[in-house]
Amino acid sequence: MLTVAGQTVPSQNEWVGQAAASNTAQVRAQVSGIIVERPYIEGTDVKKGTVLYRIDPRTYLANLRSAQAKLAQSRALLANADRTYKRLKPLLSERAVAQQDVDNAQAAYDEAQAAVRDGEAAVAAAKKNYDDSFVRAEIDGRAGRARLQLGALTSGSSDLLTTVDRVDPIYVYFNPSDQDVLQWRRDIATGRITVPPGMLAVQAVLGDGSVLPDTGRVNFIAVELAQNTGALQLRAEFPNARHILLPGQYVRVRVIGIKRNNAILVPQRAVQQGLNGPYVYVLGDSNKPVSRNVAASSWEGTRWVIESGLRPGDKVLVDGTQKMAPGQPVRTVAYRPEADTTLREQADSTLLAVPSAAPPIMDTTAKPRRRP
Repeated sequence: MLTVAGQTVPSQNEWVGQAAASNTAQVRAQVSGIIVERPYIEGTDVKKGTVLYRIDPRTYLANLRSAQAKLAQSRALLANADRTYKRLKPLLSERAVAQQDVDNAQAAYDEAQAAVRDGEAAVAAAKKNYDDSFVRAEIDGRAGRARLQLGALTSGSSDLLTTVDRVDPIYVYFNPSDQDVLQWRRDIATGRITVPPGMLAVQAVLGDGSVLPDTGRVNFIAVELAQNTGALQLRAEFPNARHILLPGQYVRVRVIGIKRNNAILVPQRAVQQGLNGPYVYVLGDSNKPVSRNVAASSWEGTRWVIESGLRPGDKVLVDGTQKMAPGQPVRTVAYRPEADTTLREQADSTLLAVPSAAPPIMDTTAKPRRRP
């Protein structure tokens, strides 16, 4: 038998999650024209500023050179207006020129200054259009499928050329139900569970059962439940340098670091299944076994976590129950299964239930009889 006692164990919390890019940038052209080059390879990593598409730049280059020429002309006119104004202004005090001539020179100078500023703006706009003919990645990430090919005409921002997804780090979204959220709050308030301070740590279990080597952190908790599901959305961020996780991939998310206090654990083989649900045998008065219904919630190694039906101090019969006679007392011997490493720490307090008439040594590997 096993004298049960409250223990602190990791709390088992697991949900289905889905991976998503931590940032997605839609690549669109800012100018219209014929696509003349696509330097990038679809599905490869690109750096911010990498040229993904080239739109025929000839028209925009010509406009830039025309604007630069007009700006040079405006600057020449400004220099001439400046010289004229500086030459006439001193002569006004000597009454060698009329006030009207000085005013005209001042106006010509101001007008030339405005023309220069307008020319500079025109050059800046023309240069932007020319630069926009080189469509670049706005973020580091993985470039997606090309939506337009060489020779296609893009009309500008209305056409999606491709996308760039940042997958390192990568996000995983999961959604605990409102019942889970309420139970969390109750358990925290009563001290049933202990939550570590700061951001929660999580693990991602892949489809083949392996665990993602890198641990993630919860970095977002929604402020409201989803109206269509009643679940609370959480988001965890995982390092993903090797691109093991991909956007859209489903994983199982385990929250780690939460401790369950005063948990009662019994070996799985001590819990049997009956018509009324799972039950265990507990040593009662006069060493007579009594069955007791229990509710088991999760596994911890090879042990069940018992939610209800047992209290600290109860003596649970682990093995030998298939040889018990109804209403007959049993005697116990020390139970030290060397192969069961998960129970070695309980070897001092674990006993084997055997009938009074049975020999003192018995096969501990016998499977318990399923009772009707």
